[in-house]
Amino acid sequence: MWDHKVWSFGAGGEDRDLVWQFGPAEDPGGIGWLPDGSMIVVGMEGRCLYRIVDGHCDVYADLSPFAPWQCNDMAIAPSGFAYVSQFGWDMWGGGPYALATLIGVDVDGKVETVADGLSTPNGISIRDNGRSLVVAESGAFTLTTYAIAGDGRLSDRRVFADVPASKQVAMAPPDGICSDAAGAVWVAEPLGRRVLRIENGGVVTQTYDLERHPLAVCLGGEDRRTLFICVAGQHDKSTRTPEALASIVSIRVDTPGAGVP
Repeated sequence: MWDHKVWSFGAGGEDRDLVWQFGPAEDPGGIGWLPDGSMIVVGMEGRCLYRIVDGHCDVYADLSPFAPWQCNDMAIAPSGFAYVSQFGWDMWGGGPYALATLIGVDVDGKVETVADGLSTPNGISIRDNGRSLVVAESGAFTLTTYAIAGDGRLSDRRVFADVPASKQVAMAPPDGICSDAAGAVWVAEPLGRRVLRIENGGVVTQTYDLERHPLAVCLGGEDRRTLFICVAGQHDKSTRTPEALASIVSIRVDTPGAGVP
């Protein structure tokens, strides 16, 4: 993100290829793929979605009328409907806190608000064959779930699970998330330096502690039983230093992934 690049790797970390390099003013955030296979990338600072195809990068959707500050993560449903999270307030600049909305973008490019009143929405997981969505509310230490209608709109908001505090830190902001085939959610929790598997209702079944800050998780590999974890040496943009301290680590798990991502 802070080096303004999108990379592609083999499952074991080999075959490192540069997909796209943005300018110094743009940080790439969440990524996803449309039904036609083209890659969509969140422009955090530009508050837009980019479409990268055949070595070209164009603006796919302008989100700025719906996002007063940086955009963040994204998940794209099988229909091609994209859900994008945003900070909602000047988090890096120390501005006043404010609730935020979740932004929806349909395949025709129409942009709209699909959920509001969220506390720093972050990671998103689309589940149940596109019928439900879970979003991490970092500011509320909560995972929130919605039903997805045929037109992509969200309803029936409820708490999926609260994220318990770690022994080291009283706050437990969930960051990136993904779902597995048993209905549980894997959560990257950067302040506690751990990833957790949480069932509906809040039961934590597995925890892995890390030396650095996990920011995103995804179940992948041929059998979707490899949990890939993006781990950062720093997680606060306002105090970051130039060193590249991040890595991707993996853990084998019992239950395969399901849904998006």
